Amino acid sequence: MFLIDKPFVSDFLIETIKENNYKIIATKAAKELVKDDSLAWIAEEEAISLLKNNPQVSLYSNSENALSWIDQNYGESELSSQLQVLKNKVKFRELIKELFPDFYFKQIRIEEIQRLSNNEIRFPFVIKPAVGFFSIGVHIVENEKDWIKAKSELQPDKLKSIFPENVLNTSNFIIEEFIRGEEYAIDYYYDNNGDAVLLNVLHHLFSSGTDTSDRVYSTSKAIIEKYKIDLEYFLSKIGKELHLKNFPAHAEVRIDENGKIIPIEVNPLRFGGFCTTADLMGVTLGFNEYKCFCENKKPDWDTIFKGKENKIFSVIILDNNSGIIPSDILRFNYSDLAKDFEKPILIRELDINKYPVFGFAFIETAASNTKELTDILTSDLRKYIVPKQGKV
Repeated sequence: MFLIDKPFVSDFLIETIKENNYKIIATKAAKELVKDDSLAWIAEEEAISLLKNNPQVSLYSNSENALSWIDQNYGESELSSQLQVLKNKVKFRELIKELFPDFYFKQIRIEEIQRLSNNEIRFPFVIKPAVGFFSIGVHIVENEKDWIKAKSELQPDKLKSIFPENVLNTSNFIIEEFIRGEEYAIDYYYDNNGDAVLLNVLHHLFSSGTDTSDRVYSTSKAIIEKYKIDLEYFLSKIGKELHLKNFPAHAEVRIDENGKIIPIEVNPLRFGGFCTTADLMGVTLGFNEYKCFCENKKPDWDTIFKGKENKIFSVIILDNNSGIIPSDILRFNYSDLAKDFEKPILIRELDINKYPVFGFAFIETAASNTKELTDILTSDLRKYIVPKQGKV
C-alpha cells in the first residue's frame, strides 16, 4: 500500500504502482499529485482499517510529509510510536544508547545556541535539527572558528523551508560527536521476521571534511558486496530495538577505517527522499526497489549488475549553491549539464522556485572516469545557470 504526499513523486514510482496494481491511498495530497484515475485507489477509511486489522500489511511513503497522516489517523498505534522515535534524532540516539554507550550527544533549543559557552561542548561536533531533512541546518564544527560561523547561520529567519514541521523542525537541535569515516546511505527494508534486507548502498561523496551537502551519491556492485553482510546485521539489531517488520527505511551511517559502523539516522517508511536512490537503481539497472519491498524479495546482485560490474551509478542532486537567488534565475541549462557526463541516463528537471533543487541527474560512469563525479561535486553550477538580465 502506498501513501503518496507532497512535495514530489516521480513518474517511475507512479508507473510501478500502476503496472503492479498496488493499492494507493486516496488522500487529498495524493490526488493532487497523481492525476490517474486508473490506479488502484482506496479510500482513507479502508486504508486505516487495513492497517488496524492486518499488521502484516506493507506501507510505503514517498515523502515524510505523509507521516502526519499516520499520526492523525493511526496515532495510537505501534507504527506511530516507531515513526516518532525514528524521526526525532534525540529519541533515536536514546533508543540505541545501549548499543553505543560512549557516543556523546545533547539536545538544545535554537534560542540557546547563541549563548552556549565553549566549555559546554566538545569539539569536533555536528549540530543539526532534531527533526530534519535534506541537510538543512546541518553544520560540522571542528573548532571555535567553525562554531562562530555556524552560529551566524543558525538563526530562525535563515532556516525557513517548504517542509512541514513534522519533516523539518528547527526549534530543537541535537549536538553530537563528529563521526570519522566514510558516509553511506542505505535503502533497505525489514522483512516479516524483522531482518534487514539490503536494496542499495550508496557512497555519499563530500568535497571536504566539513562539507555537509547532498550532491553526489554513488553505488556499484563492489560497494554493495563489500558492506552487505555487515550492514544487514547492524541494521537488524537497530530494527529489533523497535520491533520493525514489513518496514521500508533509508539509513545513513559512517564507517571508520576499522570497519566500525556508527548510525547517523534511520528515515522511516521511505527510501531516498524525492524518489532519488530507489529510482536510480530502476532507471539505470532495471532493478525496482519498490517492487522488491512490496513482494518481500531479496535482490540477486549478480543478475542485477550483469555486464555492469565495473560501472558506477550516481544520483546527482542539483542543489542551488551558486549564490544566485532563485528569483534572479532565468533558466538552468540541463542540456549543457548532460554533456559533462559520459553516460547521463536521466535528467529530472525541477523548478528551483518551487523546490529546493534544480533537479536530479541519474548517471552511469566507468570506474576509470570518476573525475566527472569529482567535478560536479565541487561545482557551484554557475556554468549551467542563465541569470535574468542585469541580475548577476
